[in-house]
Amino acid sequence: MRALIAAIVIAATPMAAAPPALAQSQPRQVLNVQNADIRAFIQDMARSTNRTFIIDPRVTGTVTVASDEPLSQAEMLEVLISTLRANGYVAIPTGSGAYRVVPAEGAAQQPSSVGGASYGFATEIFRLRTVDAARLADTLKPLVSPNAVVTATQGNALVVADYADNLRRIRDLIGRLDQDRATVITVTLKNSTAREMAEVIERLSAPGAGADRSGVLTVIAVESSNSILLRGDAVTVQRMRQIAEDLDQRAESTGDVRVIRLQHASAEQLVPVLQQLVGQTPDAAPEGDSAARATRAVGAAAGAAPGAAPAIAAGPGRPRAVVARYPGANAVILSGDPDTLKTLGEVVRQLDIRREQVLVEAIVVEISDQVARELGVQFALSGRDGSKVPVGATNFGGGAAPGILGLTAAVLARDGGAAQSQALQSLAGTPGALLGIGGQSGDLLFGAILNAIKQDTGSNILSTPSVLTLDNERATLLVGQEIPITTGEQLGVGNSANPFRTVERKNVGVQLDVKPQINAGGGVTLVLRQEVSAVAGTVSSTSNELILNKREIETTVLADDGDIIVLGGLLDQNERLSIEGVPGLSEIPGLGNLFRNKRRERGRTNLMVFIRPKIIRSAGDAQALTAARYANARAGWPDDDLERVVRDYMQAQPPVKPVIAPPPASPAVR
Repeated sequence: MRALIAAIVIAATPMAAAPPALAQSQPRQVLNVQNADIRAFIQDMARSTNRTFIIDPRVTGTVTVASDEPLSQAEMLEVLISTLRANGYVAIPTGSGAYRVVPAEGAAQQPSSVGGASYGFATEIFRLRTVDAARLADTLKPLVSPNAVVTATQGNALVVADYADNLRRIRDLIGRLDQDRATVITVTLKNSTAREMAEVIERLSAPGAGADRSGVLTVIAVESSNSILLRGDAVTVQRMRQIAEDLDQRAESTGDVRVIRLQHASAEQLVPVLQQLVGQTPDAAPEGDSAARATRAVGAAAGAAPGAAPAIAAGPGRPRAVVARYPGANAVILSGDPDTLKTLGEVVRQLDIRREQVLVEAIVVEISDQVARELGVQFALSGRDGSKVPVGATNFGGGAAPGILGLTAAVLARDGGAAQSQALQSLAGTPGALLGIGGQSGDLLFGAILNAIKQDTGSNILSTPSVLTLDNERATLLVGQEIPITTGEQLGVGNSANPFRTVERKNVGVQLDVKPQINAGGGVTLVLRQEVSAVAGTVSSTSNELILNKREIETTVLADDGDIIVLGGLLDQNERLSIEGVPGLSEIPGLGNLFRNKRRERGRTNLMVFIRPKIIRSAGDAQALTAARYANARAGWPDDDLERVVRDYMQAQPPVKPVIAPPPASPAVR
């Protein structure tokens, strides 16, 4: 240490004759240090340069420095920075003008001044205008020091932490690279579509296609003006422009007829739309005569409806476009000038897409309960033939019990005629309990009937119809029977005037008629009709006409994908009480029950209809749905008969239900 200080003092001796003020302002010293401790060297240099250095405890070792000529304070500071750098240390400027001496490894993570410093390790931010920051960072990483850090930020900026002299070099390099030298041109197409031409240019300029990738090429299709934008190196852009113009010119000589084979759309539905665009009379041939319709469409193209305003009008010197359909394949034939063919081809491309499907599932729930109770007494009194005993009776026929007057007439009849037959039928069809008594006392004949009935009928009906259909296509599902309903009948006198009867077949069961439409917002508009009907029985015991119970909903609703909504419902509860009795006598407490018939009926019905639309967007969704329904059907089938039918008859593998991975287990809480 003393030798180092003595050497510095001795080197500064020739400057003693200089004026004191000049010597203090610009002291110059000669360095001659041999294997000195680096910490002591930093302390001596701090005194000579009037700077403050904060030395990290990890800074150790020895240094050797020698100079031939006296050095100024600025030069000595540069020597110190270079000496530290040569020994694996760095001096990081702080905001107060001091320096922090730390090992070079990890120095980029240490606090330092931002914006570049004259000496030491610093950090600087570079705002980029035209060059991508991530790509430029990959370019600069091999050019910085091993301990430097180059990072790209989201605001298209670069953060570089390195030595000050390296930062000056990087700054100059970024200034040269961050310049927009790309050329932008517009190529307007006449015979080709912008989208098709852009795909060709992008393929041609892709890596590995044999193109000269001297500059990055960007291709953008502008469909509104049928143009493409090319941006990139001038040479590459000009070459691609020539290729695009040459391809567009060649497209003009390809002819005036184009055949497009459709992949998803129906040619029969698409042709009338294209015919309206070109002002051609839509084909009106029968459904089965497709060839005749196509031939007439081509022959009648010139004689389109007068006054029509086609969306694609024929220009001067250009023939009117013709649209036809080939009945042997799902193909559209277009004939016209190149501009019309290009426009019609673009319309076909946008309409010929895979259509989504909708699974419509319905739930019909009906709960009903019918309760009826009846209690009554009927009696009859009469005298024998020739007696003076008056006749009296109470007859209540409003319920299900037989009338006592009909039974009395059957008893008095002696020929076994129609009166007895009707009486026997009424007794045979009487529900509940029936108790009767009759007899004779002198000239008095008497009889009485006590009837008691209780009926309790309940039913729970659950129907779950479902149907899968294309978007905007009507679908119908019917599960039931056809029953005959008499609509007319004519009988002649003695059946001699050609009697006849007209019968109509009517569907009875569960019927679902729906037409879904998928909206852009993800909802589904459903135009549907839901019907559940069943035969309730005949009108009466003497008539064969049928009574049908029918529940029907016809509406238009909007539902989100996968949501369940209620279409409608009915909650019906009614109670009826009917009393038949003899005036005055039936009102006597207790005794009045013998002179009246009482019937009480109570009914309750709860009906609800729910609907759930599910959009099937891909083949994977359809396969998952099929597998799930197949698994439900197989669960109720004995043994493996269903799978055997699928494998042997269809020669296919049964649908497999997709396996859903379980969610990851949440970490245990300690």
